[in-house]
Amino acid sequence: MSEKPITNQRRSFLKKLAAGVAGGTLIPLSAAAEKASSKKAGTAADHGCHVKLGISSYSYWHFDPERTPIRHVIEEASRLGVYGVDILHRQMESEDPDYIRALKKHALIHGVHLNCLSTHQRFLTPDREERERSIEDTKRFIRLAHDLGVPCIRISTGRWGTTGSFAELMDRRGEEPPVEGYTEEDGYEWCIDALERIAPVAEEYGVMLGLENHWGLTRTAEGLLRLFNAVDSPWLGVLMDTGNFLDDKYEQLEMVAPHTVFIQAKTYYGGGRFYTLDLDYDRIGRILKNAGYKGYISIEFEGHAPSDEAVADSIDLLRSAFSIL
Repeated sequence: MSEKPITNQRRSFLKKLAAGVAGGTLIPLSAAAEKASSKKAGTAADHGCHVKLGISSYSYWHFDPERTPIRHVIEEASRLGVYGVDILHRQMESEDPDYIRALKKHALIHGVHLNCLSTHQRFLTPDREERERSIEDTKRFIRLAHDLGVPCIRISTGRWGTTGSFAELMDRRGEEPPVEGYTEEDGYEWCIDALERIAPVAEEYGVMLGLENHWGLTRTAEGLLRLFNAVDSPWLGVLMDTGNFLDDKYEQLEMVAPHTVFIQAKTYYGGGRFYTLDLDYDRIGRILKNAGYKGYISIEFEGHAPSDEAVADSIDLLRSAFSIL
């Protein structure tokens, strides 16, 4: 194809363009483009990068006898105008490929990202066979997350189980003694070994591990960070649960914030099912801003109020508190 001849008018335009670039001047934008550019620049400068709110499927199902379908949570997230759904693994109906494909399609059609798979582990046990099962289960969860298109899974150490019921554990504010004949040092050794064996699988499948402050050795920021620092893998981060530090909560949240890759934000409308914390989300927002957090914040409603109302109220609360991010 032959090139179009350069007309005098076009040649004059190109000369002006070259002169403008050399002189550091800009060609004027159209009024609409200039306005859009100015607005975009102002937004970035004034407000920074806004985090994306999502919903944990647990917010609509609290281990009741009748399971709330994940599809319903996806539809609610779309209706409420939030970006993602954090799937509680125990809430899933199946791990069959047909079910997985159906969830992915449903999320796509509703404009929602499946952003986390929340799983359970028990590495904190002297029973070697139970630890091995939990390690293999977690590898399976990683592969499942990959098939779902989920970039992160929540993991935990489990707990000693020496206090009996969860209600009793809460009465003790999350503290429980090790199994008789063993120490916390044994527990750290077991958990570090498990995490070191799981991390390469996470890297292979491109799925981030988010170690949550979820009782056991991760009941405190010190314990959680000891495990985090012991495992040399960029595929292990912290999953911050805003409601699982019962003492000195803001100081502990501040400690883990720089390493946080995903957040589950507790709300308790209607009173908590296990306990109620008065969380200052404006203060938590400042902690996250100082840490430079830009990722997802998933609402984990854990109260007695109707979920459809409480989740909407939670969105309003967190959008206001995290507007500084």
